[in-house]
Amino acid sequence: MGHMSEDRTKERVASTPWWPKCEEELSEYINTCEICQKANRKHGKKYGLLQHIEEPKHRWETINIYWVKGLVPGGKENFNYFLIIVDRFSKSVKFLPCHKWTQQL
Repeated sequence: MGHMSEDRTKERVASTPWWPKCEEELSEYINTCEICQKANRKHGKKYGLLQHIEEPKHRWETINIYWVKGLVPGGKENFNYFLIIVDRFSKSVKFLPCHKWTQQL
């Protein structure tokens, strides 16, 4: 017997013989059903708890940095990357064109 949900399965079983703890055993069976577990499997990573980020009190105290890569080389220098720096206090933005991108500091 297949089941669509716990409630619908209980409705279908209601017309069959009953025994003590029938409903508890049925719930446990459904919650551990291999087919249901595969169908209800959550995809991806779980998110962590959101953390409050303090508002900066001065310009350039806190910045966000972004890389834009994979651009078609252009201009005199043929830049194909951009480093984008955003000041969280003033929302000022700096765009720094780059030739290559490495993870070295």
